[in-house]
Amino acid sequence: MKKACNWVLVAVVFTALSAAFGQESTPAVTRASAATPSEQSHFSNAPTFSERYPRYRLHASDTFDLVFEYTPEFNQTATIQPDGYVTLRSVGDVYVNGLTVEQATAKLIEVYGKILSKPVISLLLKDFEKPYFIADGQVNRPGKYELRGDTTATQALAMAGGINPLWAKHSQVVLFRRVDDNWVEAKVLNVKEMQKRRDLSEDVHLRPGDMLFVPKNRLSKIQQWIPVYSVDMLGAQTKTF
Repeated sequence: MKKACNWVLVAVVFTALSAAFGQESTPAVTRASAATPSEQSHFSNAPTFSERYPRYRLHASDTFDLVFEYTPEFNQTATIQPDGYVTLRSVGDVYVNGLTVEQATAKLIEVYGKILSKPVISLLLKDFEKPYFIADGQVNRPGKYELRGDTTATQALAMAGGINPLWAKHSQVVLFRRVDDNWVEAKVLNVKEMQKRRDLSEDVHLRPGDMLFVPKNRLSKIQQWIPVYSVDMLGAQTKTF
């Protein structure tokens, strides 16, 4: 009886270890595609979805005013350098690239707190990158467009001069959306069917940085998750479609 129990225990342990190692051997991208957004948080290597209404993050060439409430002699205008640093009076270089305005303000308060007593600082953006989307492929006016207000995919295509009726495969328009620094989500939109049925319920609302690509040939299969460098090379590959 004791020997039988030991075999049962060994079988249970072996099954648990097999399941664990089997899960780890599954590619991260495949798991992310099959999992729901809530499940993806359990995978350390899986891409995560961006915020619905993300706050603006500072970029190189952005310009802002720093206003010191109690020490106006420190008021200044600063521009973020290409390396992400900004040079500030009395404290030198501070890295702010990728921070939200709130995060950058907190960081500057901490930095200036070393030479001032409880500084009160306001960061006011003056010149920054405007929200945009990109339309590429078989549209009449491909390019980068400013994203003003709520804009859907079909509206964006219209802003780009519409789809080329001779060469475009508008049943497989691809929406590329950056998820993080390493991954881009790809979604195929059947614009032809939406127009045919006169039903825009599946028309996607764009987010800043989205890219719409209208192919020339049929794209029967497309990966849901794509490395950023592959999308960056898409413009160079357009002529091969």
